[in-house]
Amino acid sequence: MHEMSIAMAVVEQVTAAALDAGADSVQQVRLEVGELAGVVPEALAFSFELACGGTALEGAELIAEPVPGRARCDDCRTEWPTGMPPKLWCPSCSASSARLLSGRELRIVSVRWTEEPEPVRVLEEC
Repeated sequence: MHEMSIAMAVVEQVTAAALDAGADSVQQVRLEVGELAGVVPEALAFSFELACGGTALEGAELIAEPVPGRARCDDCRTEWPTGMPPKLWCPSCSASSARLLSGRELRIVSVRWTEEPEPVRVLEEC
């Protein structure tokens, strides 16, 4: 299951970014996942939960936003949704010279974390 390696990579990258920002914990991770990326959303969610255990991401919400596959014909410039399995021949001219425009994405879009509060300085009265 390659979703586990994807989840572990996401946790590693987000943990590094959170540490650099001085974050205490991560509340939410938002990903774009293309329909042609070969990722099973349920398996990714399960793997993400396991990979977060014992890290600053423990209990974080994973939001996986699907990105539909789209293609464009190099011959007639028609654009269409590829669907799954992908239809990569032009519905207008039947050419097979299609260029994928979207659907292979797998990227971290945003992260929401909690920053560590500034220490409160208590002044002693004389």
